[in-house]
Amino acid sequence: MNPSFRPAPGPAVRDLAARIRSLPPACGPVRLVGVDGHAGSGKSTFAEQLAAALDGAPVLRLDDVASHDALFDWTGRLLDQVIEPLTQGRTAHYAPYDWRARRFGSPRALPLAPVILVEGVGAGRRELRPHLTLLLWMELPREEAWARGRSRDGEEQREFWDAWVPAERRHFAADPSRPYADLLVRQREKGYEVLAGPAGTVGPDQPLTHGDGPPAVC
Repeated sequence: MNPSFRPAPGPAVRDLAARIRSLPPACGPVRLVGVDGHAGSGKSTFAEQLAAALDGAPVLRLDDVASHDALFDWTGRLLDQVIEPLTQGRTAHYAPYDWRARRFGSPRALPLAPVILVEGVGAGRRELRPHLTLLLWMELPREEAWARGRSRDGEEQREFWDAWVPAERRHFAADPSRPYADLLVRQREKGYEVLAGPAGTVGPDQPLTHGDGPPAVC
C-alpha cells in the first residue's frame, strides 16, 4: 500500500464534520477546533481525516509552534501570531519550528477559513479554550499512547522521549485538557468512535456520533 494513502473519512468523522459546521465560531469568524490527547494517541492521523471531511480545512500542528526549549511554553507566541489575527478576521502568520535544525523557519500563512483545526498536546489548554468552538480528546491511556509514540519514532528519538514524558506529565497535572473536552474520540479497528466528553456541551438534542467499526484490539 502507498504509505501516503489515507482512507476516506468514515461516517463518524463525516457526522462530526457536519456538527462542527453547525456550531457558531468562537475565534472571530473561525470555528477553531482543538484536537488534544497524549503524545502518540493518534491526533495527527485523526486531524487529517477530519480536515478531509471538512473539505480540506487547515490544520495548525502544535509541533510547529513548540520547540526544544519550549515544549509547552508557547502560549504567548500562539496567541500573538495566530489567535489574535484570526479573531480580528485577518490571515495569521507563524514561524514553524524545524526539529532537526533546531530553529524556527520562515513565516507561514494561515488564512481565514470556516474551520481551522489545532492539533497537538496542549490544544485544550486554559488560555486557548475560550477561542475554541469544540475541544476533542483522543481517548487513549497515556502509557499506551507513549509506547506507540516511542515505537513510531524509533531509537533515534529516545532521548527526546525521555525528556518529553516528564514534561507532558507536568503539563497535564497543572493544566489538564480532558475534563474540558466536549467529545472523546476512540480509534477502532476501522475508523473512529465519537462519544460525549466530560464537558458535555454538545447538548441533548445532538445525538452522539456512531462508530465506524469494532473497537481496536488493545
